[in-house]
Amino acid sequence: MLLRIEDLTCGYGPVLAVRGISFDVADGSMVCVLGANGAGKSTTLKAVSGLVRPVRGRVLLDGQDITRVSASRRVGLGISHCPEGRRIFANLTVLDNLRLGGYRLGRAELGPAMERALAVFPPLERLLDRRGGLLSGGEQQMLALARALMSRPRLLLLDEPSLGLAPMVTSQLFDTLADINRQGTTVLLVEQNATKALELARWGIVLAGGTIDLQGPAAELLVSDRVRQAYLGA
Repeated sequence: MLLRIEDLTCGYGPVLAVRGISFDVADGSMVCVLGANGAGKSTTLKAVSGLVRPVRGRVLLDGQDITRVSASRRVGLGISHCPEGRRIFANLTVLDNLRLGGYRLGRAELGPAMERALAVFPPLERLLDRRGGLLSGGEQQMLALARALMSRPRLLLLDEPSLGLAPMVTSQLFDTLADINRQGTTVLLVEQNATKALELARWGIVLAGGTIDLQGPAAELLVSDRVRQAYLGA
C-alpha cells in the first residue's frame, strides 16, 4: 500500500476540519475524494503533503510513518501537491515556474524532468518565456500540473484541478490525468466534477462534516442512488 491514513484528525486552531478518517491508496491507483464545501477534502490533502499537522492519527507512506516529517522532505519522498487555485508564480515565466517545481533536483536531472513535464503538456513549450499571470486559465492549470510533475512524484495530490475551466478544457485535462495515472503515478484527487472523478478513479471516498460518509469502488459509487442524489445532481 503506497499511502495509508489512520484515524486522521486535523484542522486549524480549535476548529477540526477532519475527524478520525482512515483510508488507503494503492500504488498506481487513482482515488477521488468527494464532498460538499467544508467537508474536509482540502485539509486531508494538506495533511498528506505536510501543510497541516494532525492533532491525532498517522500518515504512512510505504509503511513508513511520515506524520511528523516536514512538507519539504515529503517532496523528496515522492509526494507532490497541486493546490486549489493553481498557485503559480504570476510574475515569473513558465520556465522559472517549472524550475521551481524541480528545485530538489540536481542540474543533470533538471533537463530530463523538464522534457518529461513538457511532453505531458506540449502547449507550454511555446510559452516558456511568458509570465504565468498572462496565461489563460487552462494554460495556468497545465503549468500548475507540469510544475507538480517536475519533482517526479510517486503520489500526486490534486485539489480541484478543473475549477473555473471551460468544459472542453476540463475534458482535455481529465484525459491527461488518466494518462499520467496510466504511466504509473498514483493520484489522490479532490474534484468538484463528481461524475468525471468517479469515472476516472478506482476508489471513491465521500466526506461529510470531516468524517467519511461513504467509500467504495468508484464504479459502485457512480451508480449509487445516495451519491447521485447528493453529489451528481440526480
